[in-house]
Amino acid sequence: MELASVPKLVLGSIAFAIFWMLAVFPAVPFLPIGRTAGSLLGAMLMVIFQVLSPDQAYEAIDLPILGLLFGTMVVSVYLERADMFKYIGKLLSWKSKGAKDLLFRICVISAVSSALFTNDTACVVLTEFILKIAKQHNLPPHPLLLALATSANIGSAATPIGNPQNLVIAVQGKISFGQFLIGVLPAMLVGVVVNAMILMVMYWRVLSIQKDEENQITNHAAEEEVNSHRFSPATMSHFNSLNSEQWNAHMESLNLPGSPHGQNLRNRLVMGDGEIDRVVSNTLDSTRNSNASKEETNGMTYETHEGTSPSKTDAKMVVPVVETVLNSLEVKERFLGVRWKYILWKLCVYMITLGMLVAMLLGLNMSWTAISAALALVVVDFQDARPSLEKVSYSLLIFFCGMFITVDGFNKTGIPGALWEVMEPYSRVDRASGIAILALVIIILSNVASNVPTVLLLGGPVAASAAAISEESEKKAWLILAWASTVAGNLSLLGSAANLIVCEQARRAPNIAYTLTFWNHLKFGLPSTFIITAIGLTLIR
Repeated sequence: MELASVPKLVLGSIAFAIFWMLAVFPAVPFLPIGRTAGSLLGAMLMVIFQVLSPDQAYEAIDLPILGLLFGTMVVSVYLERADMFKYIGKLLSWKSKGAKDLLFRICVISAVSSALFTNDTACVVLTEFILKIAKQHNLPPHPLLLALATSANIGSAATPIGNPQNLVIAVQGKISFGQFLIGVLPAMLVGVVVNAMILMVMYWRVLSIQKDEENQITNHAAEEEVNSHRFSPATMSHFNSLNSEQWNAHMESLNLPGSPHGQNLRNRLVMGDGEIDRVVSNTLDSTRNSNASKEETNGMTYETHEGTSPSKTDAKMVVPVVETVLNSLEVKERFLGVRWKYILWKLCVYMITLGMLVAMLLGLNMSWTAISAALALVVVDFQDARPSLEKVSYSLLIFFCGMFITVDGFNKTGIPGALWEVMEPYSRVDRASGIAILALVIIILSNVASNVPTVLLLGGPVAASAAAISEESEKKAWLILAWASTVAGNLSLLGSAANLIVCEQARRAPNIAYTLTFWNHLKFGLPSTFIITAIGLTLIR
C-alpha cells in the first residue's frame, strides 16, 4: 500500500496519536475527557483533517461487531437475572484451596466461556465478581484481573465465534468450525496453562499471603457477600432477579393478614416453604397460650363462667386459628405459583441462550443471532424492557464507533501497509524464521492498529503468499494470523477490547473499584504474549 500524501500522513498520525494517548491515559491533566470522548475526538479529527470523508467514516464503523456486543450485553443482563453467573461464581469459589487454585480456576473458566460466548462477554460478566472474591481472599485484584483478561483472549482464539477477527478469518479463509477448532485448540489449551504458570511465578509472593486471624470475621462476611452476589454485567449497577419492589408487590397481592402472625409469615416466606407450616403451628400455640394467660390473670376458670362449657371456649379459641391456617395455606399456594413461574422463566432464558450458542455453532450470522436472542428474552420477560436495556454500556459502544473510524483513518495513511510490504519477503510460512517474523509483524500491527483491522489488512496478502506454497500452507497461514492477532491482545491494555472492558468495569465497580493501569498490564503482558505466541505457533496445524 502506498503512503498517503504528506499532509494526510502527518495529520492522520496526529489524530491517531491523540486517540491512543487518551485511550491509555484517560485523565491526562491537559485533556481529562476519558476514553470514550477521546475515541470520538480521534474520529472527528480524521474527518476534519480530511484523512477520511464523512461517508468513509460511517462505513468504517463495523456494525456486526457492535450488534454482537450489544446483543451479548443484553443476553448477559437476562442471564444475570436468571442466576447463571451466580452459578459460575460458585464454581470459582467452590471448595477453593487457596489463591493459586483460585487463579487457575479463573484462567480455565474465562478461557472456556470466551470460546463459547466471546471474550468480551466473559470479561463483562466476571469482572465484578472477581473483585469481590479478591476482597474475600485479601488479595490485590490485579493478578486475578490479568488472569481474566489474558485467559479470555487466549481462550477466544480456539473458535470462530470467540472474537470478531476469528469470524473474519473463518469467512474469508473458508475454514469450517471443526477445522478451526482442531487447528487451534491444542495451542489454546497449552497457552492457558502456561499463562497461569507465568502469573503464579510473577505474583507468587502476593498469592502466598495468608489471612490474619483477626480478619476471619471480615473474610466470612466477604464470603457471604460473594455467595449472595448479584451480577450486573453491562454497567456494574446492582439489581435482583426478583428485586425488593417486585417482591413487595407480590406479597401485597397475596393479601396477608394484618395480624402480627401475618407479618411473621411475610418475613419467613423467603426462607422456605417449610417455614409456613411452622408459622401455623406457632400461631396455634401462641393463641392458646394467650387465652390461657388472660383467664389466669383474671382469676377465672372455665367452671366460673356461667353457662359456658370448656368445649365452647375451645371452639371460640380455634375459630381465628382456623382462619389463619386457611389464609396461610392460600399464601403458600400463591407463593408456590410465583416461584414456579420464576423457575419456568429461568429455564426459558437458559434455553434461548443455548439456542443462540447452537445457532452460532451452526454458522448463522453472529450479530443477528445475538440480537435475536436478546429480543426473544425481552419478549419472554413480558414486561417493560427499559430497566434491562438501561444496563447496557452504551459508552462502550460509542468508544468502539470512534475507534473504528480512527483506526481506519490511520490505515488510510498507508503506514501499516508499508510495514507489511517491507516484511512480506521475510514472512513466508514454509520456514520457522518466516513464521516468527510474520507473528512479530502481526503482534506489532495488532497493538498499533488493533487486531480486527490488522486481520483485514494482512489477511489477503498473507493468504496469497501462502497459497503459492500449498493449500495446507494457506490454511495454516490463516490460523497463524488468528492465533497471533488474538494473543497479541495480551501485550498492552489497548491490545484488545476485552482488556478495556475489564479495565473499565473494574474502575466503575461500586465500593470495590480498582484501576488496572497500563503499566501493570504491560509488565505482565509483554513476556506472556511472546512466550505463549511462540509455544502456540509450534502446535498449530
